[in-house]
Amino acid sequence: MADKLVEEKKIHINDKIAVLGQKVSAKDKVSVAKSVKELPKSYSYYLFNKPIGIVSHNPQDGEQSVEDVSGLGKKVFPVGRLDKESNGLMLLTNDGRIVDKMLNPKFGHEREYIVKTDKRITDSALNRMRKGVRIEAKVKHLTTKPSKVSRIGDKTFAITLTEGKRHQIRRMCSALGYSVKDLKRTRIMHLDIGGLKTGKSRVLTTKERTELLTKIGIKSKMQ
Repeated sequence: MADKLVEEKKIHINDKIAVLGQKVSAKDKVSVAKSVKELPKSYSYYLFNKPIGIVSHNPQDGEQSVEDVSGLGKKVFPVGRLDKESNGLMLLTNDGRIVDKMLNPKFGHEREYIVKTDKRITDSALNRMRKGVRIEAKVKHLTTKPSKVSRIGDKTFAITLTEGKRHQIRRMCSALGYSVKDLKRTRIMHLDIGGLKTGKSRVLTTKERTELLTKIGIKSKMQ
């Protein structure tokens, strides 16, 4: 949250606009813009099972966003995106410090999905996904990283990614001649969707929260 306020130029140190990473001593004068009504007294973390048809960011006219249906309002925001036509697990929080630590592909954090295609997917296609698929023929760097893939049924498979290119799984399938009929995220790192019903949210357990912060390298107390 503090980083977000710095980016928005709403925090001043010694009457000058603060910059990200700036060190503050006990002698410094820190002030927050009057437009900021309240700073969070503690950090909150929720799991949310996003329904199909709900957008995770920047809703357009007539669209519903996660904050409209989660029951949590604007006090938390989604970490990462999930396509409007996709469903499944999202992490909602007011802790802006964890965003890059979770989403930057250099950290290799896993996200698992269950995918249903329009026709039987071949073993060869699944193997190509394991090795990496070029999802844009004219751009070399738009080849996906190797991923974990396992067959569930003739038209259904599980895939685990450590990156998040835009519409990545749908583009991978399209490049191999398939259309995605259903795409559900079931796991983010160690956080599993379990029995969380569609459209519902729950608070992370103490164990889940502690493990999350440990894995991403945040050791400060956040009670």
